[in-house]
Amino acid sequence: MMSTQHFNEAYGSNPAENYERYFVPAIGAPLAGDLVRQAAIQPGERVLDVACGTGVIARLAAKEAGSDGTVAAVDINPGMLAVAQSVSQSGGPSDASIEWHEASAEAMPLPDDAFDVALCQMGLQFVPDKAAALREMRRVLVDGGRVFLNMPGPAGPAFVTLAEAMQRHVGPEAAGFVQHVFSLHDTAEIERLMDEAEFRNVEVEANEGMLRLPRPRAFLWQYVWSTPLAGVVAEADEAARAALEEEVVAAWREFEDGEAMECPQRLVTASAEK
Repeated sequence: MMSTQHFNEAYGSNPAENYERYFVPAIGAPLAGDLVRQAAIQPGERVLDVACGTGVIARLAAKEAGSDGTVAAVDINPGMLAVAQSVSQSGGPSDASIEWHEASAEAMPLPDDAFDVALCQMGLQFVPDKAAALREMRRVLVDGGRVFLNMPGPAGPAFVTLAEAMQRHVGPEAAGFVQHVFSLHDTAEIERLMDEAEFRNVEVEANEGMLRLPRPRAFLWQYVWSTPLAGVVAEADEAARAALEEEVVAAWREFEDGEAMECPQRLVTASAEK
């Protein structure tokens, strides 16, 4: 079991950089590709990425919108935005043209009727005022503009195990974060929120999918060090972290498939028009 110092040396001490390095390839990018394909972005369209994180949706959207389109991305976390900007500057010309805004989803510094498409990947569950965020997305869309969202939940068996182990060995704050990730998944609730925001042609559906993840020990610590769990777990003593690792890795072995894990996970997607 590595000490906190050794973990920082192995994974780095910047969760946003770890998020881009580990979480995006394993989970963020595959789901982002699906959401962007669903949005069917056309060349020249104006696209907004809400709660953009390190910008995987924005970068994919920029490629679809092309040189005649525009992409704006909003996130409340300056660390995530810093990594997003750094990654986009090292990409192609379309990546470099993304506009980044540090702001909450509930109060975006963007004009009315400015976008053709708004996307939000695995972010709405973290927004305190979800209704306000949806109203903001509608406000900035043109008439007939499209919105596309995805949200995971309820937690699949691998993440149920993780939350339970976090509760036992680290504490309720750590378990609460894992549970919060999967907290917005009721299709009727999501449909109601979108209806109340006055979107039209609301469609909400849930599908069982499969996440292909790194092997148990690697994914456990990559996930921890890529999320707000990093600070909480770092404060736990080494015995608690060792017990957490032992329990989670043993339980996750049932998902191993060669050099990876295959973990079932339900995902809700929603779409609508202004």
